[in-house]
Amino acid sequence: QVQLVESGGGTVQVGDSLTLSCVASGRTFKNMARGWFRQAPGKEREFVAAISGAGASSDYADSAKGRFTISRDNAINTMYLRMTNLKPEDTAVYYCAASSTLVRLTRDQFDSWGQGTQVTVSS
Repeated sequence: QVQLVESGGGTVQVGDSLTLSCVASGRTFKNMARGWFRQAPGKEREFVAAISGAGASSDYADSAKGRFTISRDNAINTMYLRMTNLKPEDTAVYYCAASSTLVRLTRDQFDSWGQGTQVTVSS
């Protein structure tokens, strides 16, 4: 089983930038697909971005396109989400996810989840 730990959340102002990190440990499935999701208060968890096992392909929700960048460094089992031009509607708990079976890009085939990191964007 892989353990995922997110970090980098915090409270920022509208228009600020923030970079989230997700470190994997345990049975890391180093080159498997990974993704970021978020859940705002009173809402369901939603897809934000995903990246393929080698990092060559990525996918974004419409809300993230042009503002967020997903990346990974397999040498240190870490995935990142660089968020720029943050808006109040980006306020949520952000979760990283990993697949134990897929290398290719996916939006929903994840079976390991982190505990989440809070991002709050104040206006």
